[in-house]
Amino acid sequence: MNSIIDGVDYGPLTQLLGKWIGTRGLDTAPDINADPDKSAFADEITFTISGPAENAEEQHLVSVKYHHVVRKQENGLIFHNQIGHWIYEAATGLVMHSLTIPRAVCVLAGGTIETSDDETIFDVKAIAGSETFGIIQSPFMLEKAKTKAFHMRMCINVNATPNPQIFAAELN
Repeated sequence: MNSIIDGVDYGPLTQLLGKWIGTRGLDTAPDINADPDKSAFADEITFTISGPAENAEEQHLVSVKYHHVVRKQENGLIFHNQIGHWIYEAATGLVMHSLTIPRAVCVLAGGTIETSDDETIFDVKAIAGSETFGIIQSPFMLEKAKTKAFHMRMCINVNATPNPQIFAAELN
């Protein structure tokens, strides 16, 4: 796959570009009584280029932006809406994932990209309280639904077109 778009080399981020649709999700989250509440969902995520960035004429980054919408299958209502960026620094191999959700939570996760002949793995983490790869949340969320850690391991078959099975995220 050619990773150069409009003269900019997006490296492994190129594989994310496009619209990805999934229809087999299952959300397991505690209800108001802390009992498991399981809801089938469908999701759609669209990745587009957002261009290169430079920091202090030293750090050279490229990024793709995305919008991820998740709907309950039973009624089509949106229960998760997320925007963010995947950012890559070719010189160090560092990958970063920034995201926000409208319940007043922001995450900046960092990690690595591993590649093999047929798979690329994006693996990023953030921990609440970290000065580098951390989590910021509103006072309400801190009190009622605190996110302590974020880990996302995303595997992409390099021979595949956008596929609904690439996303696996773990929130603690």
